[in-house]
Amino acid sequence: MNGKELGDRILSNISKVIVGKERTARLLLTALLADGHVLLEDVPGTGKTKLAKTLAKSISADFSRIQFTPDLLPSDVTGLNIYDRQKNQFVLRKGPVFTNILLADEINRATPRTQAGLLECMEERQVTIDGETFIPGRPFFVIATQNPVETTGTFPLPEAQTDRFMMRLTMGLPDREEELAILEKYNDKEPLLELESVMTLEELAEARKEASEVFVHQCVQEYLVDLVHATRKGEQIIMGASPRGSLALLRCAKAYAYLDGRDYVTPDDIKALAVPVLAHRIVLGYGAGAAGSTVKLVERVLSSLPVPTEEFKR
Repeated sequence: MNGKELGDRILSNISKVIVGKERTARLLLTALLADGHVLLEDVPGTGKTKLAKTLAKSISADFSRIQFTPDLLPSDVTGLNIYDRQKNQFVLRKGPVFTNILLADEINRATPRTQAGLLECMEERQVTIDGETFIPGRPFFVIATQNPVETTGTFPLPEAQTDRFMMRLTMGLPDREEELAILEKYNDKEPLLELESVMTLEELAEARKEASEVFVHQCVQEYLVDLVHATRKGEQIIMGASPRGSLALLRCAKAYAYLDGRDYVTPDDIKALAVPVLAHRIVLGYGAGAAGSTVKLVERVLSSLPVPTEEFKR
């Protein structure tokens, strides 16, 4: 299977619904191929939900959505056993996590206890209900959204949960031409209703396997490790990227190269993915600056690190 043809096919299908945002869609597809999860941060109305639905429909995947609220319980997410009088036994009522693509909308509005209900599903790819373990879905891909501006009535995600997201992405507001294109596209129809699938889950599983086999030269691995280690050094840094971040960046780089039609990773792949994969894993001390400081920190590290120039192929 040609990774570039596959990626172009899916991204072209997504563009039938989503105007612009090619890089965001490409990174979302990269995380899906790398078997990770994505945190989408943006103000309401930028198309986060529509992007998630479009991706699910493009790959013939089951889709579920959870609207997170302060009164949401963990059992509302995972499911619970309910007593059936007719059968005289407890019957499992599966929660929304039993799907392929799960949209956790406004995840920071739920209590920490409910947020933690997703931890096992995201990391272990399993759900435990009353001591019994179930598999939520294969593949299982979480797209969580949160509004970075509004903080009233929210519960900030703890570092342990934030670290489980492979990438943090943003949609961003459209420019003038893109907004005019949106008005024209949605003037008298809903493109999502007419969208057809262009990929099966079996093809996705094969693409994941091929992406995982992409070659990473030793010098590129060393460059990656130097980058991650540099995020742990500095007076204002309380916590840098963890080894989980290193593995996430490696897997993403493989998937990114695969979508570019290559069977090897280059330092440019690492540089393109460093901010979305690492920035949200870094914790800065009080007074270090705005929330975007972690992004600037990663960018500064990238500009200061020497880039390997060896032959990167096998």
